[in-house]
Amino acid sequence: MPALMNRLYARIEGMVSPFAEPPPGTPPATPAAFIWRETIPFRRVLIIAGVLGAVVAALELGLIWYAGRLVDLMTGGPATFWQDHRSEILLAAVLLLLIRPVLVLVNAMVLFAGISTNMLPQTRWRAHRHLLGQPVGFFQNDFAGRLSNRVLQAGLATEDTTFIAFEAFWQAIAFALATLILLIGLDVRLAIPFFLWIVTFAAFVWWYAHKVGHASERNSAANSRVTARVVDSYSNIETVKLFSHAGREAGFARNAMARHRLRFGALMRIFATQQGAMAAFNSAAMVAVIGPALWLWTIGALSIGEVSAAIAMALRLNTMTGWIMWMTVRVFEHVGTLRESLESIAVPQTVTDLPGAAPLRVTAGEIRFQDVTHHYGKGRGGLNGVTLTIAPGERIGLVGRSGAGKSSLVNLLLRMRDAEGGTITIDGQDIRTVTQDSLRAAIGVVTQDSSLLHRSVRDNILYGRPDATEAQMIEAAEKAEAMGFIRDLRDSTGRAGFEARVGERGVKLSGGQRQRIALARVILKDAPILVLDEATSALDSEVEAAIQKTLYGMMEGKTVIAIAHRLSTIAQMDRIVVLDEGQVIEDGPHEALLEKGGIYARLWSRQSGGFLGDETVEAAE
Repeated sequence: MPALMNRLYARIEGMVSPFAEPPPGTPPATPAAFIWRETIPFRRVLIIAGVLGAVVAALELGLIWYAGRLVDLMTGGPATFWQDHRSEILLAAVLLLLIRPVLVLVNAMVLFAGISTNMLPQTRWRAHRHLLGQPVGFFQNDFAGRLSNRVLQAGLATEDTTFIAFEAFWQAIAFALATLILLIGLDVRLAIPFFLWIVTFAAFVWWYAHKVGHASERNSAANSRVTARVVDSYSNIETVKLFSHAGREAGFARNAMARHRLRFGALMRIFATQQGAMAAFNSAAMVAVIGPALWLWTIGALSIGEVSAAIAMALRLNTMTGWIMWMTVRVFEHVGTLRESLESIAVPQTVTDLPGAAPLRVTAGEIRFQDVTHHYGKGRGGLNGVTLTIAPGERIGLVGRSGAGKSSLVNLLLRMRDAEGGTITIDGQDIRTVTQDSLRAAIGVVTQDSSLLHRSVRDNILYGRPDATEAQMIEAAEKAEAMGFIRDLRDSTGRAGFEARVGERGVKLSGGQRQRIALARVILKDAPILVLDEATSALDSEVEAAIQKTLYGMMEGKTVIAIAHRLSTIAQMDRIVVLDEGQVIEDGPHEALLEKGGIYARLWSRQSGGFLGDETVEAAE
């Protein structure tokens, strides 16, 4: 039996593939449209759930009706009761003991295994996948905690709303319609007050649930704010400690918690008021059914058994109304939560692959920036008509003060954003016409602040090339001068070496250790184009000297763009490109630029300790 049950569960769960390719485009911005889109893969399951729900509801009402019939049968006396009705009662017992449990079980299996098991992960995965396609700026403008909370809550709200629609609403509607039909069959005068009560109750539920929905949306937004502030404090706990601002951060979070308390309190007031309203409706339901039934019995229009069935129906409604009201409130809570979540989820991706985009083919590694302009939508700042060609295998250094456009140039090359004007090509291919994954796969990047994933050292290094062998991974770590400290690593759970976890963003490691793991990752990636953005700034002089040899080895046969404030680290590049106010103002080899006596020469002569500070640049201007 357990094996059969497991096969049946697996069959039902397999009716939907939650991780199938999602539909293209931006998710709908309204809760109803969003839920509708999420239910499309579930149409077959939902039809089955609808049929089974109606059958179960009809069966429940049938039991109530048969209880009334038993009362009428018993009025004939006990003498011939079993002789006259044995077969009928045995059939009813079989229905009650066997058929009813099986139907209820299969209905529950479809709801829980077919819908809930698949819809929750499907919605979360689709939302997460869409957010991963957003540009870096999207994440920089929001809290990671709030974004993750919205993705998770969207999945829960969508799944529970769909589940409630079939497990509660549809079965309640089917029960109410069957009850109305049964009452009409008994006496239309019994059905009229029940019908009026249904209409009044439905109107009240709709009106009241809207109030809950609005209050829930405000509560959800306040809760997200609390989550965002708490996560922000935890993520930056070192800064909080260094500046002795634990009290300030506590107050910052308390502010959000106090606001959430007000929103949550408003929601709880609505719930408390609802309890009194439901008691009134429950009483009205009993009077609307039992009163007319008793009157009809007194005039001989109903039998005692039919009155008993009507009373049982009223009692059933008494329990069902509170349940339906609570389920409705939950749905409108979910709608409010979903509406707030969609503020982040239903945002169009601004950097997308063109239909039919082909993978980038790097044959030589030539990079061309042709009249590239990008002002971040502000009309100024960023880049202003940059034209620059980097020959295959050429190594260039980018120099300029903060805000000169160095990082902008690299971000546009990586398509973190799309340039507002001009074109960028690699080996003659416009980067906007190739897939983003293939573009970034062809470029290895080491930044000044290389963050690591909250995983093992092994996972972080293999992120550069997941299919690399153990020997290749170790070789990359050795080239990055990382093996010395990796051997000694041990985390709080006792995992050591390559298996040790590095903490969120690599916080368990020093800045130099993080940088060497990041270097090992890029060494293992072995991309034909290399971008170094202050790649050795977090290293001490001794390690930097060793790493420089590795970096120069990495550069062999690659097209290289290196950004550095410390000019001595890029003096040996083939060319130095000086940017200022978003334009190329000098371009040439180190020696030629020194002979020219321009800005680069003045920077070289004036910088202290080989470091380019903002004040030095301003003096040079």
